[in-house]
Amino acid sequence: MKTIEDVGGRYELSIDGQAVAVSTYRDIGHRRVFLHTEVDPDYAGQGLATELIEWALGDVRERGLRIVAKCPMVAGYLTRHHQFDDIVDTPQGVDGP
Repeated sequence: MKTIEDVGGRYELSIDGQAVAVSTYRDIGHRRVFLHTEVDPDYAGQGLATELIEWALGDVRERGLRIVAKCPMVAGYLTRHHQFDDIVDTPQGVDGP
């Protein structure tokens, strides 16, 4: 069974209870800054990162936050999928990685 959840500071996609894809973030004010996304190599090539990112960005919208994509995977997703353009923010004022 596949599940996706926000476990505080990271979104996790799990298969049969094992986290196989993770996207980390930190909140700065009304912005959710995505820092890094990775998929377990044993599960690569199955579209899990895309599924996780899409779910996470939908969660950001539901929470009334804005998206800052410092993670290259999230940034790449946003350049190809424009349904989140209205809530994408610039990284101005966001320090660190």
